[in-house]
Amino acid sequence: SEQSTGSDSEVLTERTSCSFDTHADLGPGAAGPVPAAMSSMEEIQVELQCADLWKRFHDIGTEMIITKAGRRMFPAMRVKITGLDPHQQYYIAMDIVPVDNKRYRYVYHSSKWMVAGNADSPVPPRVYIHPDSLASGDTWMRQVVSFDKLKLTNNELDDQGHIILHSMHKYQPRVHVIRKDFSSDLSPTKPVPVGDGVKTFNFPETVFTTVTAYQNQ
Repeated sequence: SEQSTGSDSEVLTERTSCSFDTHADLGPGAAGPVPAAMSSMEEIQVELQCADLWKRFHDIGTEMIITKAGRRMFPAMRVKITGLDPHQQYYIAMDIVPVDNKRYRYVYHSSKWMVAGNADSPVPPRVYIHPDSLASGDTWMRQVVSFDKLKLTNNELDDQGHIILHSMHKYQPRVHVIRKDFSSDLSPTKPVPVGDGVKTFNFPETVFTTVTAYQNQ
C-alpha cells in the first residue's frame, strides 16, 4: 500500500534523477575561497538541492512515510553550503520540528488535509549529526551535503538514533551549521545548541505531513 503505482511515478523518477544521486564531489574551487577575515557565521548560506522536486511535492502536499523500523526520507534533504571559513571546523546537523500544535487527518472525498485535534504529546528530541562531521569549512563547501541516511520512525522507544515523529502531524526539517567551539552541548538526544556559533536554516517547501501509508491518491 505504500508503493505508488502507474506511469506518473515512473516519469517522476526519470525526470528527477538528482534525487537518487550519491553526493557529488564538486571539485576544488567550486565554492571559491573565502578570506578568513571576512568569513563569519553571518556569511554562511545554505541552498536546498533538488528544490524543484521538493516544490512539486509541496504543491500537492508532501507526505513522508514513517515506520517502526525507520524509513529514509523521499525526497532526501541535500544542501550546498557556502560562506564557511575554510580553515574552521564545523558540525552539520539536522533536526525536524513540529510546524504547529495540531494533528491532521486526510479527507478522501475532498482530497484535503484537515485539522483533527491537538498534537500528541512531544517526542524525545533527536538530532541527526552528519556522519562527515567534524570537518573543515573547505571540505563541506566542496560537496553536496546529503542527509539521505537519516531515518524517520514513529517508535518512541527507538534506540537506533532515528528521528522520532508522530504520524499525521506536520513537520519542518532544519539544517544547522555548528562551529566546533559551540559543539560541547551537541548530542543526538538533546535539542540543538543555540548561540553565535550556530546558524539554522529551513526551507518552507520541505514541510511534510507524516503518514504510515500515503493518503493522497
